Amino acid sequence: MALLRCVLIAAVGLLLSGCGPDAPLRVGFIGGLSDQNSDVGQSGYNGVVLAVEQINRAGGVKGRKIELVARDDAQSRETAAKAATELANARVEAVIGPFTSGMAAVVVPLLASTETLAISPTLTSMDFYGKDDNLVRINRSTRDNARDYARVMFHRGERKVAVAYDERNRSFTLSWLNEFRQAFAEEGGQLVAEVAYESTADTDFGGVVGAMLKKRPDSLFFVAGAIDVARLAQQARRQAPELPMGASEWAASEQLIELGGKVVEGLLIVQNYDRDDDSPRFSEFREAYFKRFQKNPGYSSVSAYDAAMVLFEALSKRSGTESVKAAVLRNGPYQGLQQRIVFDANGDTQRKVFFTEIRDGAYQKLDETLSR
Repeated sequence: MALLRCVLIAAVGLLLSGCGPDAPLRVGFIGGLSDQNSDVGQSGYNGVVLAVEQINRAGGVKGRKIELVARDDAQSRETAAKAATELANARVEAVIGPFTSGMAAVVVPLLASTETLAISPTLTSMDFYGKDDNLVRINRSTRDNARDYARVMFHRGERKVAVAYDERNRSFTLSWLNEFRQAFAEEGGQLVAEVAYESTADTDFGGVVGAMLKKRPDSLFFVAGAIDVARLAQQARRQAPELPMGASEWAASEQLIELGGKVVEGLLIVQNYDRDDDSPRFSEFREAYFKRFQKNPGYSSVSAYDAAMVLFEALSKRSGTESVKAAVLRNGPYQGLQQRIVFDANGDTQRKVFFTEIRDGAYQKLDETLSR
């Protein structure tokens, strides 16, 4: 009798538990939230948080709320490895991130050990292009960006360019530099100096710019994060105030203008979204983002929001034992905030960009014919 009573109690417990809410879907995030170039990771994190909150208010994915499990890679290989291992062990459905190529080289293989998909909002390095692996990318490639920069800079009359690049994120910076060197030569231009440095609190940015100027360039270009570009621009204005300057897409955050002020005026930089877009979809996002975080969105928050929404839509349409990557590829194209996101078989995509110049403390879009 006692045994039967225990069985009945257990059966009732199982029935009641089955009537309760489903367990949440766990989704990972990994990005640089505490390093000196944390503007990109933090902005991306905000974009993902907003997407999660909006989806959960709408009822979640198939009735299940999203639980965000976030980890900081601190732009450190050791920290990134630990963070990726923790996310893999947490059995998240997928990970949004990483945000830099240097960290992706560590994170993506570790996540592959548990067949966990990484959806990167910002990766562009050719090291991750054209591979059938556990990574899909929301951004275009360094080849695309470098070739467009070469075309635009040559069109603006720049013929002899000196480049400084941060080796701390060498998977990106060397990929960008190699593609630009070839594309600029094809246009008829020349890279007269390539100055490598490693970003630290004590980096001699005056010495970096001095080395760039030894070859008498007619333009200076920085392949670095926003903080470094602001410091390099400060030194450039002191040593060669007449030379035009440009920076790669890595630096195209709100922090660049906040930190650089007047020294970054006139700087050429590309954006992977249209800051002037007044469409209802983007205006609603921009207003919601500002209300939530008291600041305007940047390129990584836009791309991260798109990445999150792609993942949530794919999860809502995932069938049976289908892998997350298979669901992502099968259910596209996706409508992003501004652009349709179309993945190829490897999870690579294209993205329209917009060239801007910093004027009067804001990113001002250049002639539409310069963008593709």
